[in-house]
Amino acid sequence: MALSESSSHLNGKLKVLTFGAGAIGTYIGGSLALAGHQVVFVEQPKIVEDLRQRGMRLDLTLDVRRRTKEASRLDPSAFVIVSSLDDALRYGPFDVALFALKSFDTPAALEGLKPFADKIPPVLCLSNGVDNEPLIADVLGRDKVIYGTVTSAIGRRGAGDIVLERLRGMGVARGHPMSEKLNSALDKAFLNSRLFDDAASMKWSKMLTNLLANPTSAILDMTAGEVFANRDLYKVEIAMLKECLAVMEAQRIKVVDLPGTPVRALAFATKLPLWLSKLLLGRAAGAGRGGKMPSFHIDLHSGRGKSEVEFLHGAVVRAGEKFNVPTPVNKTLTNTLLALTNKEIPLEEFARKPEKLLRLLER
Repeated sequence: MALSESSSHLNGKLKVLTFGAGAIGTYIGGSLALAGHQVVFVEQPKIVEDLRQRGMRLDLTLDVRRRTKEASRLDPSAFVIVSSLDDALRYGPFDVALFALKSFDTPAALEGLKPFADKIPPVLCLSNGVDNEPLIADVLGRDKVIYGTVTSAIGRRGAGDIVLERLRGMGVARGHPMSEKLNSALDKAFLNSRLFDDAASMKWSKMLTNLLANPTSAILDMTAGEVFANRDLYKVEIAMLKECLAVMEAQRIKVVDLPGTPVRALAFATKLPLWLSKLLLGRAAGAGRGGKMPSFHIDLHSGRGKSEVEFLHGAVVRAGEKFNVPTPVNKTLTNTLLALTNKEIPLEEFARKPEKLLRLLER
């Protein structure tokens, strides 16, 4: 597929650079390609050769608007995939880049972007947490950052092979010259995109949903359902959310509902009696992940030696210190999971031993 320099602007389509063909990159970038936009993916050499041979597969059958019972296939001629940013930029100039890496991979990725900073288009950051956009701004400039979020649940079957597990949508923050045009293109590609007036409210509200039963599941090697079934562990979950809400309030950041995600109801649930709030939060903890184990559990037990807890719960702790809001529960969970991740303590130390974690939290 040859991308001409001006064709995307002549037909109203975007020219999109996508960093990676992971779950979110494939879903968003692939959906844009299916809608006729010009998409260039940058990936590892081994993955590049594979996808050049077989193309991409997007199982989007859950979305009835697509009117198909078969997975959508992107022929290799429908997109471009290359193994270096230098090669990718030869297909530019681009309108926008999609950035949806794990937060712990952001610093290394930005080091690779530095030499090309003047050629990189505005970046729509879809990564979880609240630290990624400031890091991108430091390297590329504030004018190159568009705050975004994804609330749909995407399963990854392999490189360039995903399944839509729960359709909710995504968000794009206003404030950038590309925001409205980009939001329109994403929405027309069946991605249920919405514009948000306040970037901080959008990102912190999404992070609030990511906290639920995430570190406790990883530390204890228990499902979210098992965590919520234990009354004392459930109290920990409520305390953790309350700390985050207090930190948000100290920064005057409002809780907002996200596409398909009633975050304000989640926040309100922390004020209800435990038995009543558990009905709401228990559903959210399980359904939000499309039936998968929480991401911290997956990362810990994959043996990668990396965890996003430092960028989610750790971000709550750092903001708490800055604004004089106590966050002992988030701090203990962050430190404990990092110790497990770094193999400073063995995985079996807390595995299926809730009473041991509870004693640690009581201290």
